[in-house]
Amino acid sequence: MPIITLLTDFGHFDEYVGVMKGVILSIDPDADIIDLTHMIDPQDITQAAYLLKASYPYFPKNTIHVAVVDPGVGTDRRIVVLKIDGHFFLAPDNGLLSLLWQNQTIEAGVWLNNSRYFLHSISRTFHGRDIIAPVAAWLSRKTPIKLLGPPVKYSDLKTIKNLTSKISPENSIDGTVISIDRFGNLLTNIEAGIIHQMCRQHPDKLPVLKIGNIFIRGLSSSYQIVPEKQALMIIGSRGYLEIAVNCGNASQQLEVCKGDPIAITLATP
Repeated sequence: MPIITLLTDFGHFDEYVGVMKGVILSIDPDADIIDLTHMIDPQDITQAAYLLKASYPYFPKNTIHVAVVDPGVGTDRRIVVLKIDGHFFLAPDNGLLSLLWQNQTIEAGVWLNNSRYFLHSISRTFHGRDIIAPVAAWLSRKTPIKLLGPPVKYSDLKTIKNLTSKISPENSIDGTVISIDRFGNLLTNIEAGIIHQMCRQHPDKLPVLKIGNIFIRGLSSSYQIVPEKQALMIIGSRGYLEIAVNCGNASQQLEVCKGDPIAITLATP
């Protein structure tokens, strides 16, 4: 049974998600549709990019991942289909997929332009329903990707700037809070590997995080390794640094918002 995942910023108040599912099932009644999330912050392409990267490996090969966070809908921005790591990804070409193709080989890729696989009437404001959903359904029916449009020129794919962090010559790592989960944990764009690399290079020191006027020393192995209501930093399930408060809300307690900068430096224990 083909699997189609849906990731959007539509929320659950309006009919948008349900209508996309209706379009898919009208074309492929056997499709198995899984809601990855519809609670991406409105127009937040970066948040969607990180969530998709963290989620897709847990699905079988040939899963079709639909990602609709599309502030450019109705403009001349293009829609792309990429096959990466044995999975299909459909999204506006606005950088949403750049975390995937910058770190993986693109096995196939096309710009969507074959209207045979679209709905007959195309809205200027809902390409998720009229273009992306029907194409996902046709893919689930084994339509070859090459029939959907011309090959992608990879150098033309849009990217999101400053997605990843690096160790500076001064042995610091600058990052950003990219999202806040429902527990109030601050999810960042600093990968675990880069912190471990910095620590291996300086085994006599420990990482220190600065966020606003708050300093947190050392990585924690669990939320409850510190006293209740105390802040900590931990490598989260996505493989990125998170800032949390044991049995509390880090965003509220630390007065930190999405987009705020963070820095990791080294200090003597």
